[in-house]
Amino acid sequence: MILRKTLKDKKRVVIKVGTSSLTHSETGQLDFIKMEKLVRELADLNNRGKEVILVSSGAIAVGRKAIGMKERPSSLAVKQACASIGQARLMMIYQKLFMEYNQTASQILMTKNTLVNEVNRGNARNTFEELLKLGVIPIVNENDTVATDEIDFGDNDSLSAVVAAIAGADLLVLLSDIDGMYTDDPNRNPDAELISYVESISDEMIEMAKGPSTTLGTGGMSAKIYAAGIANDAGADMAIINGEDMDNIIRLIDGEELGTVFKAHRTRHFHLKEYLERKN
Repeated sequence: MILRKTLKDKKRVVIKVGTSSLTHSETGQLDFIKMEKLVRELADLNNRGKEVILVSSGAIAVGRKAIGMKERPSSLAVKQACASIGQARLMMIYQKLFMEYNQTASQILMTKNTLVNEVNRGNARNTFEELLKLGVIPIVNENDTVATDEIDFGDNDSLSAVVAAIAGADLLVLLSDIDGMYTDDPNRNPDAELISYVESISDEMIEMAKGPSTTLGTGGMSAKIYAAGIANDAGADMAIINGEDMDNIIRLIDGEELGTVFKAHRTRHFHLKEYLERKN
């Protein structure tokens, strides 16, 4: 497919990794081997001359494990407390791993409330530009400790699409716990087929993309379809691939046939603020 062959030429790439891709499914604890592989893949992309931004979930999960909480917290205050603990631990691990590959990483915490403001969006855009010029890999998460409305963006799929739009990325890659988008839920329907390529998002596709969150993370396939809408309208191709094998990142960008790729179709009058307000 022609579109897949062009992925290797993408210059600015946003990678989103969810909690389920960073943790052991049996215990909910961080999977350090997978984290190390993720960092290695991103470091290699940076060494290829790509500009790389990582949007990483996991703060709440790491925080609750640190204090021995077995179940995902339900109250906003407890989620914020867990995020405060977990974000610091998560960044410490990322910094250590990136340093091993001679890479410099930075932290950017964002909230939807601040990004609705045009001046704040401009400041965020300028920060990304300067960091990427310096060869730094920004690590982005929602600022859960001050966010409201059930952890503001609701999921990091949406956040990663917003980041891609603000930073002017030309590719967004979502690492998921399944191989891509299917014609039905593959966990319930063995006849469900993987959709390799999406030219444009239809109403039927939005209806089809139903499914709950996991106990560790938030956002099912519907959140990923919403993210694709933002990214595609902003001019970025988007791919959903399985994050169980972090090597899939390089394989995708090298043009291998895996996951689901959504084609960009930049909207002439794209205004990110409208998307942010729409999800309120």
